[in-house]
Amino acid sequence: MQKTATREAYGKALAALGQKNEKIVVLDADLSKSTKTADFKKVCPDRFINMGIAEGNMMSVAAGMSTCGKIPFVSTFAIFAAGRAFEQIRNSICYPKLNVKICATHAGLTVGEDGASHQSVEDISLMRSIPNMTVICPSDSVETEAAINAVAEYNGPCYVRLGRLAVSVINDREDYKFQIGKAVTLRQGKDAAIIATGIMVEAALEAYNILAEEGIKVKVINIHTIKPIDEQAIIDAARETGVVITAEEHSIIGGLGSAVCEVLSENHPVPVVRVGIKDTFGESGKPAELLNAYGLTAENIAKSVKKGLSLK
Repeated sequence: MQKTATREAYGKALAALGQKNEKIVVLDADLSKSTKTADFKKVCPDRFINMGIAEGNMMSVAAGMSTCGKIPFVSTFAIFAAGRAFEQIRNSICYPKLNVKICATHAGLTVGEDGASHQSVEDISLMRSIPNMTVICPSDSVETEAAINAVAEYNGPCYVRLGRLAVSVINDREDYKFQIGKAVTLRQGKDAAIIATGIMVEAALEAYNILAEEGIKVKVINIHTIKPIDEQAIIDAARETGVVITAEEHSIIGGLGSAVCEVLSENHPVPVVRVGIKDTFGESGKPAELLNAYGLTAENIAKSVKKGLSLK
């Protein structure tokens, strides 16, 4: 099966966009080989700026450039984008609602051997808490390309969460359509609903197969936009199935699980079981080993569905 990291897809999409749209400029904090903005630099060198290891300043410069009609795409690792530059993103980009696209790579546990200091498991929580910010977490290379094209057209601040690990392509079908704020239903089922984001969408599809063999039919929904979240899709899934399981490569505090609970508690309360990182830091290790150690697997999603069914 074909596997591509979402950061790789980002680099290719950005390079293609840059050649079509001269308003696009790219700023990077001395990590262009890793974030793949080097692909843009090769084809549009005059519109690429290496800002050095000065992430806060980079966000402020991007904010300024956006007021001059440019469309800045800003990249660094998620831990530095969402964490180190939080104040500038909040005050210089989101408060005036400027047209800056923050595309943060190396998010989540799958950074692997870089360990806890580089494993951003809080970035979705941080970014979705800021007014005016749109937050997107693509599940594969196809969705990443679609998301990058969509945010280039969208007028306002965007945070796109990208990964280091090569992941399977799951959206390579003719009827696939990406729309900011609209969930994608991948499988139908009435017993429970699995709502997943990012690389956990593939795990959710694997869990569907595991459960189907046991006669349990689940609905699988890909929530690629964490904010604005598709409230109607979540409410409908809860009404249809009576129990929801969320899955994310992120802390269960403030991420997708929290967002889904917020929607359901106010609109259609049902049991929710959250699969994610349980209020702990990551550690150094191979990506697959870490996903297994922290329960971010198809098997654990299937187990969580059964727990959810017991709560119905």
